[in-house]
Amino acid sequence: MPMKSTRRELMGGAVAALAAANASGAPPKLGDEAGFKLGVASYSFRKLSRADAIKGMKALNVQYINIKESHLPLTSTPAEIAQARKEFEDAGLTILGVGNVSFAKNDEAEMRRNFEYAKQLGAPVIVMAPTHETVGKIEKYVKEYNIKAAIHNHGPEDKHFPAPSDVLKAVKGMDPRMGLCIDVGHTARTGADVVQSIKDAGPRLHDMHIKDLADMMNKNSQVAVGDGAMPIPAIFRQLQKQGYKGGVMLEYEIHADDPLPGMQKSFAYMRGVLAGMKA
Repeated sequence: MPMKSTRRELMGGAVAALAAANASGAPPKLGDEAGFKLGVASYSFRKLSRADAIKGMKALNVQYINIKESHLPLTSTPAEIAQARKEFEDAGLTILGVGNVSFAKNDEAEMRRNFEYAKQLGAPVIVMAPTHETVGKIEKYVKEYNIKAAIHNHGPEDKHFPAPSDVLKAVKGMDPRMGLCIDVGHTARTGADVVQSIKDAGPRLHDMHIKDLADMMNKNSQVAVGDGAMPIPAIFRQLQKQGYKGGVMLEYEIHADDPLPGMQKSFAYMRGVLAGMKA
């Protein structure tokens, strides 16, 4: 009697096949030659297991990753975190950050757990979604752990930090490690100028989520990077102009059941932009 394959197994097999196909003749992994670090927010692989997400990273020839809890729960034991870190690092991946992590609860035990999680993974940044009430307490842990807080803006629906400018107001006068993760899609939907927002963030920019929208005011219009209206070349030029060295992480939120084709197209476009900037 033939065995039936689950959807997850089929997805994982497809990822593995693509990774194998790309193993030879593929472009080298994009490192720091852009100045900043082009990578992946693992939320893009949220319907894949950790093992298949790692295979997907290999297929994309990308070195940098930001880990979402779907690939390692925040409640994991130290042994489980150590094992996951080993799996990522054995695959040649560099953990640039974790998140997005909710810091909505005014619970210092939970805050400490989140910072311990990042510390054990060797992550220098936590991308987070706090409230105005929790930001002040987060600063204490940023100082204690020497881990940067990258507060993520979530667009018009976010009652706390819809735009990067709202984050800047909240962290003004705080430790310089208190900063932003600018999500370019959500930023555009607030009506803010994305490039100017990056410039305004300056040294408080600690992480970025890159994506593209066909309609800059419609979050449901996401497309592969390069197929929409997002000014990617201008964004990259501004990042280089201000000497940004952090992560620019692809957050591909569409086609969750089969993300790799769109992600590959996105990286091909972004690599082309960077190549053109070097020419």
